[in-house]
Amino acid sequence: MVYNDRAYKNSEKEIDFMKKLSVKKGSECMACLQCVQACSEAFYKVNDVTKSCIQIVERKGAAKPLVCTQCGLCAKACEAGAITQNAKTGVYMINKKLCVSCGKCVEACPMKVMVLKEGNPASKCIACGICVKACPMEVLSIEEK
Repeated sequence: MVYNDRAYKNSEKEIDFMKKLSVKKGSECMACLQCVQACSEAFYKVNDVTKSCIQIVERKGAAKPLVCTQCGLCAKACEAGAITQNAKTGVYMINKKLCVSCGKCVEACPMKVMVLKEGNPASKCIACGICVKACPMEVLSIEEK
């Protein structure tokens, strides 16, 4: 895999603030998919679980949300330089105008929560909080450090 250090350069800077979506410890997801649906509706204007930046999987007999950890591997993999880290929040953002929809960021994502659908640029969690508000079990939160 080829890594783009130019696109990843912001991650080497000291970030004052880090914002990310997290799963509350000890919480129990009931796999209602309201968070998944809210995400797809907000960003794609459709109720389609394959177009959500949060996924629910079964692990050891329990539903578990998979969320972006803002690790930056997507930015490293992006040869177009379309993914950079916001210096204020620490969130990795995709410049839709620069994205060439090659899918290398999707392949690099260890959580498998990046979205790439034909005819659209890649999408990822931007820690907006829409899924947090949609979750009736209060499993999700926006973590700010």
